[in-house]
Amino acid sequence: MSKRQIRKMLRLMATGEPVQVTSAMASVKKLAKLAFIAQQFGYEYADVRTGGGHDNSLTMLIVPDPSPHARARAAQNWAQYPNAGDGVSLPPFVPDALELLKARINFDLTGKGVEKRMLVGAVAVTAASTAVAVQGGSGALIWGAIMWVFFMSIFAFGFFFNRRRNAKFAARLQAAGFTPVADGSGRVRYVPPGAQPPGYGNPFAQPSYAAPQQPYTPSYPQPHPPQHNPYGQPPTH
Repeated sequence: MSKRQIRKMLRLMATGEPVQVTSAMASVKKLAKLAFIAQQFGYEYADVRTGGGHDNSLTMLIVPDPSPHARARAAQNWAQYPNAGDGVSLPPFVPDALELLKARINFDLTGKGVEKRMLVGAVAVTAASTAVAVQGGSGALIWGAIMWVFFMSIFAFGFFFNRRRNAKFAARLQAAGFTPVADGSGRVRYVPPGAQPPGYGNPFAQPSYAAPQQPYTPSYPQPHPPQHNPYGQPPTH
């Protein structure tokens, strides 16, 4: 996490619009720290996604939090840390808050969707192994069986390891008062106490976060410009 990235994030937050932050090295710890900083100045973590394919980066979505508590905290922090825009003069990190953010990000990355993809992969491996085995001859049958056992062992290990890991994240979030809810696509998310359940499967897929008739994210009300803009100019839309 660089000072430059923090400065850029805070500059984008001054517009009052949803902001996407990318970690090229796929670091959940780095994104959790950035989300923590965003929370101190009127924003809230909304979702995360992987780069896809051979791109192992992670992109996090943060959105304005118009709740009275968040606005009061942001006003207090801007007053206490007026030079936060330099990326250095920031509120200290709170370990428990960071752990909760890491749990939310990890669960969103490796929740039930990953388990479904593993099951699809297992079906594909079974089909491929069968195709190899029926090519004829005892050698093809042996190779098909070896391939099936090898890949199924990997999938089985990954499936149960992922499920155990997610159970740990879920327990941490539930103990902190977060609520598990399913969105319109069936994806399970943990929302903070008092937040509205998500209604869309992918906040990143919204064509225009600024469109007034389309909420940019299902979990939070329509954003309002932040009360304080450290860069001196009123935000424009």
